[in-house]
Amino acid sequence: MDLRTLRYFIAVLEAGSLSRAAGSLYIAQPALTAQIKKLEGELGVQLFERSHAGVTPTPAGVQLYDDARRLLSDADAVRERIQRLPQGPEGSVVVALPFLLASLLMGPVLAAMKKSHPRIRVFVHDDLSLGVKKAMLDRRADVGLLVDAPQVEGLQCQPLVREAMFFCGHDVDGAVARMLHQPAAKAKGKAARKSAAPAPRPEIDFADAVAQPLVLQSRRFAIRRSVEDAAAALGLPLNIAHEQDSTRVIRSLYLSGAGFTFTPACALHDQPAPRPSWVVARVTRPDLHRTYSLATQAGRPVDAATQVVMDALVQEMKQMIQTGDWEAEWLGPRSKADA
Repeated sequence: MDLRTLRYFIAVLEAGSLSRAAGSLYIAQPALTAQIKKLEGELGVQLFERSHAGVTPTPAGVQLYDDARRLLSDADAVRERIQRLPQGPEGSVVVALPFLLASLLMGPVLAAMKKSHPRIRVFVHDDLSLGVKKAMLDRRADVGLLVDAPQVEGLQCQPLVREAMFFCGHDVDGAVARMLHQPAAKAKGKAARKSAAPAPRPEIDFADAVAQPLVLQSRRFAIRRSVEDAAAALGLPLNIAHEQDSTRVIRSLYLSGAGFTFTPACALHDQPAPRPSWVVARVTRPDLHRTYSLATQAGRPVDAATQVVMDALVQEMKQMIQTGDWEAEWLGPRSKADA
């Protein structure tokens, strides 16, 4: 197994066809087919399912694709190190974090990293909260943002952010609006006065929220488990109108008025434009919230590239909270300027 063969494999998977890949690589299709068969023989597994429509990767093929991309990226980094003098940290770093947080956070982080540290390659593994934790425990990720996991055996965890859960949906007949109440006024400290956070949103009691028709995912998802556990503690049933695991389908359902859903603060940026029937209320009595912890491998020194990525994540999270782009509470270390 050499780098050229891995490049051929990636080209075939991305093209979905041996003939198309052969054309893009400017090699004969029989020669490319022979290379793929040789690779399958060396690994002892089938990498593609072949049909008249082309090829699709097997589970082994999907895994090899992820590993091969990272390996080739590392090889490119080695080539660059040989060809020119080092100019700051370099290497590949894998960041694992939940889907919804990735949508808010990683665009700004990756854009900033591209400018400040172009020699560091950041790969993002966005998954369910359980998948993020597993990626860290399996050592498939260097840095993770874990949900409600302040301590995990084998990992070094530092709680950074706590965010509230919100109740969202179209209140077509205005019934939910009558259940909302304004939060009690709170004294503002120095840190709060410096924040550009928007005015507090209305609140809704948890009991009133779960009585509405709900659009929820299954218990594989942390949000559903949080809602279900709180309901069980109060002896309340959930009024589930639709249960779907697809985030896109869930969003389509509640945007169409099929029911209400529970959304963490990090996903509020993806809400529709304000209109009279649209409700976004903080869930209270009890408060529902989730905490994000920055995780690394316990007992393994953090290299320079990983430290740069960790610092970029922390800086972006703090900035988003300070500017009000993320309605959350910072739990991590504070600088003198924050005091």
